[in-house]
Amino acid sequence: MVLPTFNEIENLPTISAAILATLPAATLLVVDDSSPDGTGELADTLAAADPRIRVRHRPGKQGLGRAYLDGFGVALRGGAGTVVQMDADWSHDPGALPGLVRPIAEGEADLVIGSRYVQGGGVEDWGLGRRVISRGGSLFARIVLALPVHDLTGGFKAWRAPVLASIPFAGVHAGGYVFQIEMTWRAKLAHARIREVPIVFRDRRVGSSKMSRRIVVEALVVVVALRAEQVRGATGRALGRRGDHTPGGNA
Repeated sequence: MVLPTFNEIENLPTISAAILATLPAATLLVVDDSSPDGTGELADTLAAADPRIRVRHRPGKQGLGRAYLDGFGVALRGGAGTVVQMDADWSHDPGALPGLVRPIAEGEADLVIGSRYVQGGGVEDWGLGRRVISRGGSLFARIVLALPVHDLTGGFKAWRAPVLASIPFAGVHAGGYVFQIEMTWRAKLAHARIREVPIVFRDRRVGSSKMSRRIVVEALVVVVALRAEQVRGATGRALGRRGDHTPGGNA
């Protein structure tokens, strides 16, 4: 379990307890970006009391995506077979964890996405504006990147470790929430079996949302950049195949 935190001191004790009560055999890795509210220090206290909790301290706030990549690296180097990512603010229900990891455990999927936008899923406590941004962002990315996934902006996911390890982290350039889109896109490029399971997403219990206009703009720019990368790759492969069929092409 990789759980990024920044100023989540009010949520961390309860969400960590709920996660480990739901999946008692899990290891919970808290990745804290030097939260000024003392979240990192609290995580150390929790880890001292429970060997299933570990803490990764980062030198400063560098974006959600960078925190996840750091945590993924720690999990993979530690020999994890399944890696789960989720928010620390109670917007992702720990009670949904068994359903999220089951397709991985049963060998049916390489990436499982907790989806708000499939039958049985949904969103609570959101205003119209945020609903439009979320649904619109997923639809935009789905069309532009030709991805058969309904919820591309959600961050409640379970990965089969070998597939996650096959993604070149050094090539991931999204630091904010568009990181979720990019990682699913890269999983598809790696021929991952992707499955969506329904979840109900609820707004955070305490604290304030970290969504901003800059994050929305970043998402649009990165999605277009990923599409351009995809087109260049397809063009290069096509030229390579054509070259193989020309005289001297194999020289």
